[in-house]
Amino acid sequence: MTVDTVVTFFALLAVACLVFVAATVVLGIVAKVRGGLPDPLLFLRDGFTEVALPGAFAVALSSTLGSLYLSGVAKYPACSLCWAQRACMYPLVGVLLYAWLAKKVSWWMWIFPVAGLGFSTYHYTLERFPSSLACPSNGVDCSVTLVWKFHFLSFPGMAWAGFAMILALMGIAAAGQRRAARTLAPDDVPQELTT
Repeated sequence: MTVDTVVTFFALLAVACLVFVAATVVLGIVAKVRGGLPDPLLFLRDGFTEVALPGAFAVALSSTLGSLYLSGVAKYPACSLCWAQRACMYPLVGVLLYAWLAKKVSWWMWIFPVAGLGFSTYHYTLERFPSSLACPSNGVDCSVTLVWKFHFLSFPGMAWAGFAMILALMGIAAAGQRRAARTLAPDDVPQELTT
């Protein structure tokens, strides 16, 4: 398997992430406007709620392994902004494994993907408009586009898709937590309310 094939595979995963994030945003808007999702879409919501945290963990793990492959095997150089994005992605493997096992999303877990999304946005913008933004250099120029797939995806674009997917999945899991907290099972109802 060639490096270009692997990079194309990662780019296809990024496109799938972008499609999922767009669909999640659209469904979120529909739910806000209507006061809830239409009944035929509730099975989607409930199904994705169950797999949201394992899915977010899988995205973080594949992104981490992908970046290690691209540096260690494919020998792509990493600039300062690449390292900043990695500093946000790598800890997410452990954070999301914990969230999955604990079955909850805590406020502090949002820090890594939000910061990573910011670094990815800045890096992608720097690649597109190199003269307008500062490049914190470690000897590798942040404004150089090493890969360009499907006429819009570079490495920071792929990282952005990964962070956005993780945020979308965490949002789905957190919304499921809120729904579960509002819905008390009959055994959980205090005795004084049942008499």
